[in-house]
Amino acid sequence: MKAIVCKEFGPPSTLVLEEVESSKPKDDEVVVQVKACGVNFPDTLIIQGLYQFKPQLPFTPGSDIAGIVKEVGEKVNHVKPGDEVFGFVMHGGYAQEVVVPGNACFQKPPMMQFPIAASFMMAYGTSYHALKDRAKLQKGETLLVLGASGGVGLAAVELGKLMGATVIAAASTDDKLQLCKSYGADEIINYTKEDLKTKVKELTKGKGVDVVYDPVGGNYAEPAIRSMAWEGRYLVVGFAAGDIPKIPLNLALLKGCAIVGVFWGSFAMKTPKKNMENTMELMQWYGKGKLKPHIHKIYPLADASVALEDIASRKVKGKAVIQCS
Repeated sequence: MKAIVCKEFGPPSTLVLEEVESSKPKDDEVVVQVKACGVNFPDTLIIQGLYQFKPQLPFTPGSDIAGIVKEVGEKVNHVKPGDEVFGFVMHGGYAQEVVVPGNACFQKPPMMQFPIAASFMMAYGTSYHALKDRAKLQKGETLLVLGASGGVGLAAVELGKLMGATVIAAASTDDKLQLCKSYGADEIINYTKEDLKTKVKELTKGKGVDVVYDPVGGNYAEPAIRSMAWEGRYLVVGFAAGDIPKIPLNLALLKGCAIVGVFWGSFAMKTPKKNMENTMELMQWYGKGKLKPHIHKIYPLADASVALEDIASRKVKGKAVIQCS
């Protein structure tokens, strides 16, 4: 089979497309013929050796996959060869085949196309886990989403609105913010033109926001925390800006707020039953037409490095997807 291979940590240009051997599943695994794989910001970090974990070289990046079951292990009985599925792996998705843990492989709804299915797990799984399990977002609360036009950000806007919150979307360009408006944002902030803290204070009439969803970090983290209401929850989702911010902890004291980490990949692996429940809830909403992943562009497998470069340079709105076979 063909796969994108990372032989040394570095930029997307160092990745190569090669023929590699197919894998056999263990008892609790599934081999999937990959039709599509979502491109996520952590992929740009993993290939540089900058993520929370470093896969052993050489490896194939890619986590969000959708495809057709080729083979199953002896202990797997919820899917069978020929089934259309979507799932999550720590890495290995940018390939024509991948081995998926059985508890991270789900039946794909018949009406869901492969690129949509490959855009679903990480973006919506992360955002729903963050808002439901970590922030315990309540109807009527105010949610501020930073990096709101990205994959996880746009999912957070959509889910926050669906969960009954007033949603403020913050992003870097006006066209990105218009996309956020179309996904349900009540208010928008262009933080390259407007002061984040001042604008939040204006929009909330001085109260502040109850929940901050932050996949960006960098220079926006501290003003976002300073914009929080009493007993607010600041969700640490990622660091797309590149810099991991150093937060003055007296702000948590003064605001009575919680700084809460969100690592959906570990949540999914450590508590698969809870993740399954969340996934089923998300699929029900999708089936009712309440969730609509936005596909920015579909790239051929040979152009995986281009997709990663577009993600890294903030060109992508919503999700980029690689067509693998």
